Amino acid sequence: MGVIWAGRATEPADPLFRQFNDSLSFDRTLVREDIEGSVGWARALERAKVLTAEEAGSLIDALGEVLRHAIESPSALAEAADEDIHSWVERELVARVGSLGKKLHTGRSRNDQVATDLRLWTIKQIARRASEIEGCIQSLLSLAERERGTVFPGYTHLQRAQPILFGHWCMAYVEMLLRDRERFNDAAIRASMCPLGSGALAGTAYPIDREQLARDLGFSAPTANSLDAVSDRDFVVETLSATALASIHLSRLAEDLIFYTTGEAGLITLGDSVTSGSSLMPQKKNPDALELIRGKSGRQIGNLVNILTVLKGLPLAYNKDLQEDKEPLFDAMEHLSLSLRMIPPVLDGMTIDRQRARIAAEGGYSNATELADYLVHQGVPFRDAHHSVGRLVREAIRESKPLEALSVEQMQAIAPGVRDDVYVALTVDRAVAKRDVHGGTAPAQVAGSVAAARRNLGRGSQDAKASHAGDSLITIREAHINDLDAICDIVAHWARAGEHLPRSREEILESLSEFAVAVEGQEVVGCGSLWIYTPQLAEIRSLGVIPSRKGGGLGSTLTRYFVDWAADLGIPKVFVLTRAPDFFARCGFKTVSVSVLPEKVLKDCAKCPRNTACDEVAMTLDTGAAPLADHGS
Repeated sequence: MGVIWAGRATEPADPLFRQFNDSLSFDRTLVREDIEGSVGWARALERAKVLTAEEAGSLIDALGEVLRHAIESPSALAEAADEDIHSWVERELVARVGSLGKKLHTGRSRNDQVATDLRLWTIKQIARRASEIEGCIQSLLSLAERERGTVFPGYTHLQRAQPILFGHWCMAYVEMLLRDRERFNDAAIRASMCPLGSGALAGTAYPIDREQLARDLGFSAPTANSLDAVSDRDFVVETLSATALASIHLSRLAEDLIFYTTGEAGLITLGDSVTSGSSLMPQKKNPDALELIRGKSGRQIGNLVNILTVLKGLPLAYNKDLQEDKEPLFDAMEHLSLSLRMIPPVLDGMTIDRQRARIAAEGGYSNATELADYLVHQGVPFRDAHHSVGRLVREAIRESKPLEALSVEQMQAIAPGVRDDVYVALTVDRAVAKRDVHGGTAPAQVAGSVAAARRNLGRGSQDAKASHAGDSLITIREAHINDLDAICDIVAHWARAGEHLPRSREEILESLSEFAVAVEGQEVVGCGSLWIYTPQLAEIRSLGVIPSRKGGGLGSTLTRYFVDWAADLGIPKVFVLTRAPDFFARCGFKTVSVSVLPEKVLKDCAKCPRNTACDEVAMTLDTGAAPLADHGS
């Protein structure tokens, strides 16, 4: 096939150059996103009067056929000779609708097209990695609960230091992974800007509604500068940075477990399903899964350095160097996913030798700090206590016995503050229990941290989602009691405008846990609530923004938030009763008869003051969650 830029050339491209230049072998990964972006562009061209409604409909239908062809016949992509995924989609489109297919690229460049494709792909992949991170966290929490009473040696410098609960070790990695999830979610905020409509570098010459185009494609807003839009790969750097750091955390976890499984430590045994044997030594059980997780962290660091090096000297705007952004990103996402998905079976299948772990926690003079603390409680300055205990450890080593095997008289000879009750202070259980401060290893503290992490995960995907609106950063979060006045003001404003039903302050207060708010700085600029009717159905209620934010895309972002919330809860369908059906139609909702809604909804409608003259439209949207059996109310 001829290349799409061949009109400028006077002779065919050198075969070696084609091999060097073409990217279809890897950018075919973006086929779904390229078609999604093309569908959005067709609608934008229709709104701009460049395409008729009939032409746009034909193009959108044909693009759907191209996507089905790509999915059902992957060899059609793998064996194609096109330059890139954009060329392949265009050729397949022209094969179906003829010259109409050539009109789709009007006002669009491959520069803004590929930037859009890659952002769409990255946002999806970030969401999947965040979900996989949550899977690792869940396994760590389950392990912490399973081993809630297991005493384990804590290490510094790979030397036994102080006894801890094994659950405390688990929670250290939970904290790392929670931060990783936050970093991915934060990277998604800046990835969620739509470059489409920026053209090659100067912006499109056609009257494209870029705000609506961004909403159609699920972005928060359009990019602000066309030069930056086509050349920006900060979102790739941020994503690869989050990937590298998550991989490093997994590598540290793997290294801990590899050490714990050694014959020298003998604290943990891995399941057979995640280990391998030796081709020569029959007795071997090698921690291959963990070693590969550890090894892949180097690959992830390399991917990050790769993209940073590509970008460091690039002038504005687009340069072919940017073709090198995809393979590191694709590779990073694939291998982080493998590592994240490998962690749960490793953790779920391992066993801890609790007796050996306790003996190890008691050994190595790990109770020396407890003896120093004991002396401090007897009035001895800590530095003096530290020095005395150091001498006692030296004496115990000389006699080849633990500290607690020294007699009271031996201890008193060096530390006169020692009393007969000293041995109680030297037990491992006492040492663990004394660390009863926030973040400590005491049983109550570990149990509390597990419970807090579970609550965090329960609403994890709803935590502090954010989007850009204009030049401002908007954060969407659960409502707090301090938000009550602002919520009441927004609800009252749109009730007076006739957009939705009024709700009293008392009603809003009683249902505050169902609300989320959009916040700009310290100001609440939007709100809404999710009311669950059945395991199958929830309603988005009281959705509104402050008047100055109307039409800026914030309402759509809030709507997506509540749809995602319902999906995370496993609710397959949401509905609205609205006097703004055009808005919800743009968000993907479909109009239905109110009679198809459950009886509970109809009973609530009966209480409405407008019941006898209802002008609300019922609309529904599938969340993508798998339907569950409804076991009643």
